[in-house]
Amino acid sequence: MEVKFCSSCGAEMETRDVDGTLRRACSKCSFVHWGNYSIGVGALVVKEDKMLLVRRAQDPGKGYWTNPGGYIEQLEPIEETIVREVREECGVESKVKGIVALRDQPRSIHNLYVAFEMDYVGGEPTPDGVEVDAAGFYGMEEMEAMNVAPFTKWLVDVALRGKSDGLVIDENPVVPQNGYGLFRV
Repeated sequence: MEVKFCSSCGAEMETRDVDGTLRRACSKCSFVHWGNYSIGVGALVVKEDKMLLVRRAQDPGKGYWTNPGGYIEQLEPIEETIVREVREECGVESKVKGIVALRDQPRSIHNLYVAFEMDYVGGEPTPDGVEVDAAGFYGMEEMEAMNVAPFTKWLVDVALRGKSDGLVIDENPVVPQNGYGLFRV
C-alpha cells in the first residue's frame, strides 16, 4: 500500500529519488517514509536443562508451542521489552543475559526478530489466558511429543546446544551513549 500523506505534517507525499532509491517523501517537510518494519523479541529461558515454552492461544500460531516473546513498543528499551513479555505471557521473572540469535524476514512488513538468552529469576509458568493457554519448562524429549513451531525448534537448539554468550549488554561503555541500548561480544 502506498503512503499518501505525511505522518509528520499531513501534507501529500510524492515519489522521489532519495540516495538512489525511489521513496515516498513529503512534498512540504523533510519526512521520508523508509518502509514498514517490525521488531520482534523472543526469550530463551532455560531452567535445569529445560526450556520455557508457551502454547499460543491466538493466531498467528494458535496451538503451537513457542518461546515467550512479542514486539517492542516505540519508546521501550528492547531489554525491558523481553523481560515484560515473559512476565506478561507466563508470570516468569527473568533477566537478559545476551542476544544469541537474529532472524531477518524481508517481506511487506520487514520483520527483525531478536532472540535473548535469559537468566531464570523466579516464578512458576502460569499462562495469561489471553495470548497463552499453557506454559511450562520442557526438556528435549518432552518436546518431541509437542506441537513445537519450526522456528522455535531452531531456537531451542540455539538455547540448549549453543556454545556462545552472544552479544551481551555493555554495562560500562567506553563512551557512554545515553538513551542507547548497547550490546557487544
